[in-house]
Amino acid sequence: MDTTMASMRPQKAQGQMVLIALVGACFAMLLGCVTPQPSRVAEHPRSLALESLRHPPAGDLIGTAGRYGGYVWRGIPYGAPPVAERRFRAPMPAARWTEPREAAEFGSLCPQYASFTNTNALFAEGDIIGNEDCLFLNVYAPKSANPSGEAAAEPLPVMFWIHGGGNTSGTASFYNGSRLAEEYQVVVVTINYRLGFLGWFRHRALRAGADALDASGNFGTLDQILALDWVHENIAAFGGDPKNVTIFGESAGGWNVLSLMASPLAEGKFHRAIAQSALTWSFSPSEAENYVDDVDPGRRSSANEAIVKLMLAADRAEDRAEAKVVIEAMDDATLSRFLRERTVLEFFEGYRLEGIEVQDGYTCPRLFEDGVVLPSGRLGHAFRSDRNFNRVPVMIGTNKDEEKLFLLYSDEYISRVFGLIPTLRNRDRYLRDAETITRIWRMMAVDHVAEDLSKAMPGQVFSYRFDWDEEPNILWSNLSEIIGAAHGFEIPFVFGHWDLGPESGYLFNESNRSGREGLSHAMMSYWTHFAQQGDPGRGRTGQLPEWSAWEQGVSRFAVLDTPAGGGIRMDQGHDTTEAIVATILADTSYASLSRQCSALAAIHSWAPLAFSVHDFLVAGDGLCDAYSIQELLDAM
Repeated sequence: MDTTMASMRPQKAQGQMVLIALVGACFAMLLGCVTPQPSRVAEHPRSLALESLRHPPAGDLIGTAGRYGGYVWRGIPYGAPPVAERRFRAPMPAARWTEPREAAEFGSLCPQYASFTNTNALFAEGDIIGNEDCLFLNVYAPKSANPSGEAAAEPLPVMFWIHGGGNTSGTASFYNGSRLAEEYQVVVVTINYRLGFLGWFRHRALRAGADALDASGNFGTLDQILALDWVHENIAAFGGDPKNVTIFGESAGGWNVLSLMASPLAEGKFHRAIAQSALTWSFSPSEAENYVDDVDPGRRSSANEAIVKLMLAADRAEDRAEAKVVIEAMDDATLSRFLRERTVLEFFEGYRLEGIEVQDGYTCPRLFEDGVVLPSGRLGHAFRSDRNFNRVPVMIGTNKDEEKLFLLYSDEYISRVFGLIPTLRNRDRYLRDAETITRIWRMMAVDHVAEDLSKAMPGQVFSYRFDWDEEPNILWSNLSEIIGAAHGFEIPFVFGHWDLGPESGYLFNESNRSGREGLSHAMMSYWTHFAQQGDPGRGRTGQLPEWSAWEQGVSRFAVLDTPAGGGIRMDQGHDTTEAIVATILADTSYASLSRQCSALAAIHSWAPLAFSVHDFLVAGDGLCDAYSIQELLDAM
């Protein structure tokens, strides 16, 4: 298969969605490190700040001073450990504690492959790390908020951050909310939630005798809802307003933001939403569960296909055919017990797909259209004006060069001088393909969603495009062009926190300090004013350019950039399938018909609701060569 298409396929991207942390990897590569060292998550032991004692209903908590001021309470359990018999079940609230709890250290991250976002030098990429007992959250509050520990007279907006990572990796501890909290007077909450197969898994053996929530399989989504319940009950003790909660997240975090907007179980639990570089994928119950050769086929990484591998690994069968017979012969109680007795390591091996490297993580269906936790239809259709969803003000946007950070790790696009310094093999092709998939991403994640939302909620939808691309040159590598405003690069601007590991100083350096700090303050001002008022307006100070709403027929969005890049300004326009297809067909730079077909196929892979040639596109490698482009269009 053409590598361009492989880089665009969802399964390739799933384990890489929080790639801002890979800045360190880029610079390790640039500086000649053969084995990059992961960024540190664990820090030196922290001193408790006795004046941070708070008295939430969950139990008394003592935190520490925040890095940028204020206080932080880490590792607060919001859910009971989802282990043993609680694995593959809806979460339960954590038990209340009776003695003051020292909240100085982060709780365990959820099981995942080690990467630059989640580990330290004790682990290498590809190691399996984390613990199933991982339902923890962290609270960052300004020092002035609620010093008495009682309900504040003027409670502050609450910003509830959902981390990215393809919903198979990531951890709340990577994100430092203290500057956003202290300088812009909000309370920031960051959460862990179950990931991958532990967060999203459904099978008939687990539904036997189960209630609707346990049967749904959407455990990671239910974790997020339970964390919102914890905020509602406890956040006033930290100076936060439980009646003004903004959910926000990037990549898979933005994906989860949209899923919470669609979930009837999250109704009334939040009041604004910000989706940064989101996704609109969802999976039907059959895709999530069935065998690939069923009449209604499942995905290659469905629950049944994973259980086949578990049976083979446990020597319960000699081959796939026999494993299927064994599985179907097992009663629900026996199979349920088998699944809960498997180790996390065994499950990881069961979800590994041939041809997927360990460092690329693994893939599995996530966000199921179960009709209880999430709507029974596609998530991408959930926000039409005739649908029921949680109608709250929304900010939604993407970055100008989303795809570049993915292409950066493809040997087909990048060569390395002396094996170290990245350069473009074919500059025109790199820029063309990065632009194509970025356009498709924005069409899926912003244009379709914003247009639907604006019809349902006129005047309450605000869009942006993040354009900052002022990375320095390293030798003859033009990082502004190679990386640009890539996926995840808006995150440090939103948090005002640039320390992403020992190499990040090469990216965020003195040469671009003034511009990025100014843009960061503007973005924090817009984000927090939106959290306060439901409208980014002119920011918290009232001195920024007016950010106008997206309207039907006038698709307005804010361009977020430094003065050197044209400054913050309003623009308008949105993409369509037809426009992207026309661009691909008119482009004579494609080296072959198969590459052109791969570019068209990417529209279906990323935005299937917009490109209905499923049977044609998934039939197999090389089939596209047998059709002319006109035949492909006739099939649309």
